[in-house]
Amino acid sequence: MKMGTIKAPVPPFAEFFVPVLRALDALGGSASIEEIDDKTAALMSISDAARAVLVGDGPRSKFDYRCAWARSWLKNAGLTNNSERGVWTLTAEGRASLPLDPEEIVRRVRRADAALRKAKVVAAPERVEAEAEAADIALKDWREQLLDILLVLDPAAFERLCQRLLREAGFIKVEVTGRSGDGGIDGTGVLRVNLLSFHVLFQCKRWKGSVGAGVVRDFRGAMVGRADKGLVITTGTFTADARREAVRDGAPAIDLIDGDGLCDLLKDQKIGVRVKMVEEVTVDEAAFAGF
Repeated sequence: MKMGTIKAPVPPFAEFFVPVLRALDALGGSASIEEIDDKTAALMSISDAARAVLVGDGPRSKFDYRCAWARSWLKNAGLTNNSERGVWTLTAEGRASLPLDPEEIVRRVRRADAALRKAKVVAAPERVEAEAEAADIALKDWREQLLDILLVLDPAAFERLCQRLLREAGFIKVEVTGRSGDGGIDGTGVLRVNLLSFHVLFQCKRWKGSVGAGVVRDFRGAMVGRADKGLVITTGTFTADARREAVRDGAPAIDLIDGDGLCDLLKDQKIGVRVKMVEEVTVDEAAFAGF
């Protein structure tokens, strides 16, 4: 199913550098990717329609892709950093650069990138991917390769995969119902946290593009009075309105897992994704001085 195929302009790649820095500053110097993306879109006055425009046939949007590369280039320039938990921070150098002319910041980032390429610190495949992204010809990273596979799975197979994922994540009594006309509810499960258990209804759909607020509202309407929590899993992305709807005051909160989050969960649970750790050996010459 294709969603979010509205065509709207997305600013060029280099125009994201300064807004991303300013977004981090406005968010207190640290933020999640979702927070950075939302704040960057607001600073650049980018509409939800523009944020939903896909790179080619997807599954990622141009906005998400360009924000990701902006964060990466800013990190290479020493202006931002990120932790293993996906939290991005504004470095001291990044904060000091905020008063500079925006064009000077762009030049600084490009100079840092050129220096890394000259020193061959930036791998050629990354360089090819960055340049391809700027031309809207996106080569695929591991998440996009995985999402391509998930998108062609039989719907029942995708539901079974999500069932397995939830079980591996600690859910019990996970059942796939998949009844049509049930507000999009695909299954049920119980999440046990310490001494407490929560009855959860979930929806898992292979979407390409953005999932809007209407899907979240319909799902909430179907789950009210039937469960403690709701969970929507998709191969696509969620619009800003959908995320706001999921945590709207006075309504039961619904957790959202987008395509990138789904890929990370599959990697964490080692379901169809293998991670190869490369051993690095160095010699400490000083350690031999005392012999």
